[in-house]
Amino acid sequence: MKAMDVALICKALGDANRLEIVQMLSDGEKCGCKLLEKFEITQPTLSHHMKFLVECNLVKDRREGKRHYYSLNCDTLKDYKAFIDSLTCVKCCDRKERGCS
Repeated sequence: MKAMDVALICKALGDANRLEIVQMLSDGEKCGCKLLEKFEITQPTLSHHMKFLVECNLVKDRREGKRHYYSLNCDTLKDYKAFIDSLTCVKCCDRKERGCS
């Protein structure tokens, strides 16, 4: 996963509303109207958040009639998780063994 992609996902998840939306979508596809019920925001504000999540490829959308349905993009989420899992904390003793102070 490219650094720019990771940065965009981090920015997307840095907003509390978008983070909650992703959590809500973790148990399956939801209509935008169901997402809107959970928040005290306007429909245009929800659309703004969803556009951001779709553009960073974390969420997929589909249209059925007048309704928009959203679901997590599992491939992107798996790649992001793999990136996070690749980050490690170096212990002090590990640093000394490698010649670090």
